[in-house]
Amino acid sequence: MTIADESDVVALMRVGAVVAEARDEMAEHVAPGITTAELDAIGRAVLEKHGARSAPQLAYDFPAATCISVNDELAHGIPSASRVLREGDLINIDVSAELDGYWADTGASFPVGRVSQRAAALLWATRASLHDAMREARAGASLARIGRAVEQRAKRAGFKVVKDLSGHGVGRFIHEAPSIPNTEAEGRGISLWKGLVMTIEPFLTTSATRVIEAKDGWTLRTPDGSWGAQFEHTMIITQGAPIVVTQGRAA
Repeated sequence: MTIADESDVVALMRVGAVVAEARDEMAEHVAPGITTAELDAIGRAVLEKHGARSAPQLAYDFPAATCISVNDELAHGIPSASRVLREGDLINIDVSAELDGYWADTGASFPVGRVSQRAAALLWATRASLHDAMREARAGASLARIGRAVEQRAKRAGFKVVKDLSGHGVGRFIHEAPSIPNTEAEGRGISLWKGLVMTIEPFLTTSATRVIEAKDGWTLRTPDGSWGAQFEHTMIITQGAPIVVTQGRAA
């Protein structure tokens, strides 16, 4: 969507704060021994407290309130009572919701207890790539600049960029045009405009550049078992720094 007036900004800030709160509350409970279903219940409770509706459930009939992906799972992981987090895992928490006709989307990856140096470096580089890309997100800027920023950070850190997962427009629905690619080549030809509501969400891995769909029909994972991480914010494009509506505490 494109912002029409200040009431749109206020409404987006409201739903953005809700999904950020859910993400952060879930993150505070990440620890060895907890199940992904228990984390999902925490996120669901936050959404319900504010009268928000889970976007994946509302838009796609997803079988949980939030998406939780672990290790080689990069996106759309289904929370489960049988998936127990273990020391050294990496977990991605993705929360999106609708409130009063407005939609927002956010995600972040976290260590479970103590993780390897390689896993910690992956988390740091992925978060840094998001903020690098956000610095390029200005009205008039080419999407290629966002992809270039992600790729350059990944290359310097020794990681790979997943080419078939990307950010997207958002605001009046969970997934809107344009696609916001994480590679320079796929971002050529389109420029950002003032008032555009969108997400940036880089996916970095230790070796894979593509994903495959798991047998459950939802989870997207690496084909080689390599681990990945993702960080995501919903933002409003301006002439200067974007207005981040999902800031919260954890991302």
